[in-house]
Amino acid sequence: MIPIEVENRIAKHFFHHFLPEEVMEQIIELLLPLCLKVNEDDELDEDELVRQAVLIIESLLEGKSFK
Repeated sequence: MIPIEVENRIAKHFFHHFLPEEVMEQIIELLLPLCLKVNEDDELDEDELVRQAVLIIESLLEGKSFK
């Protein structure tokens, strides 16, 4: 089994090097305001942020190949 930290580092590499700029911009536009308005006492729903980002990625990359 691959350690989660290794998976995260691989995913981060692909996220920053292979996603088109317009996808990155839409993810930032979605996530940054949500992250900034959370107070220290509030918990960030990271699972929901991931779900929303994945939906953006899937919709914008539908039918595209990275080969």
